[in-house]
Amino acid sequence: MAIHDLKGQIGRLPEQPGVYLFLSESGETLYVGKARVLRARVRSYLGAGGMSPRHDALLREAATLEVVVTDSVVEALTLENRLIKQRNPRYNVLLRDDKTYPYLELTVTERAPRLLVARRVERNGNVFAGPFMPALVARRTMGLAHRLFGIRSCNEIIDGKRDRPCLEYDIKRCLAPCVDSICSIDEYRRAVGQAQLLIEGRQDELVESLRHEMIDAAAAERFERAAHLRDAVRTIETVRDRRNKMETITQGDRDAFGLKVGPRGAVVLVFQVRRGKVCDRIELVSDATNDPLETETLSAAVQQFYSEHAPAPEVHLPLEIDQDERAALESWLAEQAGRRVQLVVPKRGEKRGLLELASRNAAVAYQTHFGDGAVVSFDALDTLRAALNLPVLPRRIECFDISTLQGRETVASMVVCADGRMRRSEYRKFRIRGAGQAPGVRPQAPVKQVARSPLGPEALGLAPVLADDFAAMHEVVLRRYKKVLEQGGPFPDLLVIDGGKGQLTAAYAALRELGLEQLVAVGLAKQEELLFTRDRAEGLALPPQSAALHLVQRIRDEAHRFAVAFHRRARALRDMRSELDEIAGIGTRRRKQLLTSFGSVAGVRRASRDELAAVVGAKAAEAVIRHFHGQ
Repeated sequence: MAIHDLKGQIGRLPEQPGVYLFLSESGETLYVGKARVLRARVRSYLGAGGMSPRHDALLREAATLEVVVTDSVVEALTLENRLIKQRNPRYNVLLRDDKTYPYLELTVTERAPRLLVARRVERNGNVFAGPFMPALVARRTMGLAHRLFGIRSCNEIIDGKRDRPCLEYDIKRCLAPCVDSICSIDEYRRAVGQAQLLIEGRQDELVESLRHEMIDAAAAERFERAAHLRDAVRTIETVRDRRNKMETITQGDRDAFGLKVGPRGAVVLVFQVRRGKVCDRIELVSDATNDPLETETLSAAVQQFYSEHAPAPEVHLPLEIDQDERAALESWLAEQAGRRVQLVVPKRGEKRGLLELASRNAAVAYQTHFGDGAVVSFDALDTLRAALNLPVLPRRIECFDISTLQGRETVASMVVCADGRMRRSEYRKFRIRGAGQAPGVRPQAPVKQVARSPLGPEALGLAPVLADDFAAMHEVVLRRYKKVLEQGGPFPDLLVIDGGKGQLTAAYAALRELGLEQLVAVGLAKQEELLFTRDRAEGLALPPQSAALHLVQRIRDEAHRFAVAFHRRARALRDMRSELDEIAGIGTRRRKQLLTSFGSVAGVRRASRDELAAVVGAKAAEAVIRHFHGQ
């Protein structure tokens, strides 16, 4: 095996903690690992042949060894986690969060905090709650906080010196901390504290606090305030009764990991328990088919999960991991949390019951992702990955199509396919604004002016229309991924462009402007059904019976259907418009009067000034005459 060629280098490795990297002949990073003693850990690979097909493949391909010495195992763990994310090594276990649900961010670092929707948790001193499932729950909770507690939604800098409050105060959705005489900062901060209890799911504490405040308001004969608090208590009690019922007798915070590893990948399911209640369920999915070990998958899941989430005081695992590995993970988690964190494998009682429940949920999730209904999609995605030489399985595919008629009412569509299934809730449609020709894109043929027609735009005095599919594709891709960048994702594993080399070049020009040229895009030509990539001069032809080709065609046809449907609606709206709508001062009522009196737009055009003035008045008649006759 190739690993034996490195035997001399391995014998000279230091007996210190650090990170080691196996690289292929081409310089690709194959595997990243950490060690308490580098020489002993890497030497163990010399006798690792036959452990599993994955280990055998790694040992055959490893041509170069690199090491990074660190001061401690905890530093090695942190460095290993970062290198895995940066280099995406083929033989490491890589898991991803199956969903990107939003969080609510309470900006307690501001003088008058606001409540915002966030897509990721940041260490900026603010309070984050969530994630919320589905995403609509986050916005409903935020709206409830505005309505019940008057948390502001504006972006103003609050200094209390404003003359009068805005409309939000008048409709009772803001306490108006911008006006000191109406609401002091201390009073506003009390409302912020109540909103924090709401978004964190601590409804019992919140209800108790509001009831005491309601009783005090009633005793002080502030009956309107007491009635508002009574309604707030009823609303929160309704929300509390509908919350997750998975509760345990013993109060406490902990995370329970369930694990299911199979021949097609692995699923790790995490139950986050806060104050004795399961408040969240998060899935991590790996599509690695290289036969990973359960302990290795579990260790990787803990590292990758807590690089994005705050660890609980106790983390419950379904099986034992290596003692040295466990000690290193506990030290690293303690640094992340700023307190002690224990990795525990419960053997009995309610804690073990929750672990078994998490494992059963992981098994169900595995069946959903890799079971009979997902096998065909998985095979198609895997075939597509191999054909296009993609670094990862294209689990999320976004497809774009342009629809136009002689350059008029040009629209675009984007559809999303995740794990082989169409996600209708994530479809998007665009009206092309016409930003000009895509930079760096040379049309395959000169862009021609649309032929003149008695009913064309020239007959109405409008500018001639230019039909440029390349510029339209550039515009829609630029607009789409500019917004994705602002939101922080999700980014697709593959872009499918309905068209050939020209449309594909326009799409890459837009991605390059945004610094996203690392995204992979392909063009699918309609006639020959060839796949065009930026690395191949000629199109790639997949076999007609290929499941990958059928999948890409199905996605392309759905994008085309969605674009054509939107274009038909746009044309219908255009046909319902009248030329009279373009005249300043002519609204719906006057347009109806003119058409009723003169029968048609042509009749209005032939009418005299006096006839028009008798119907709509002298000023509007002058506007009509000026529009039609240029006076």
